[in-house]
Amino acid sequence: MVSRKDSNKARLKRHKRVRAKISGTAACPRLAVYRSNANISAQIIDDTAGKTLVSASTYGAGFEGNGGNKEAAREVGKKLAEKAVAMGITEVVFDRGGYLYHGRVSELAEGAREGGLKF
Repeated sequence: MVSRKDSNKARLKRHKRVRAKISGTAACPRLAVYRSNANISAQIIDDTAGKTLVSASTYGAGFEGNGGNKEAAREVGKKLAEKAVAMGITEVVFDRGGYLYHGRVSELAEGAREGGLKF
């Protein structure tokens, strides 16, 4: 019998490797991305204090349209950057969460850059 690899387990291993190298501070917090089939979300996190500073996602009533496409990911990135700049956060370190930097993840990053975040 052929066994199928668990792709989420492999993603979590990649994420653990990335998290061993990067960490968010108050001066330069971490922009963490989570992507599911139907939605995408992002948070800006200060790891030293253990607090989420800003978040944006396609979940809930504040977002209209399909949450699982590139346009939605770019809008989430722009919304997140807008909230972060309002709080005085301009520089972050990007944490792709073990996902490939491709498709919706890269669109979210481009939207955040358009909104004024530097990484």
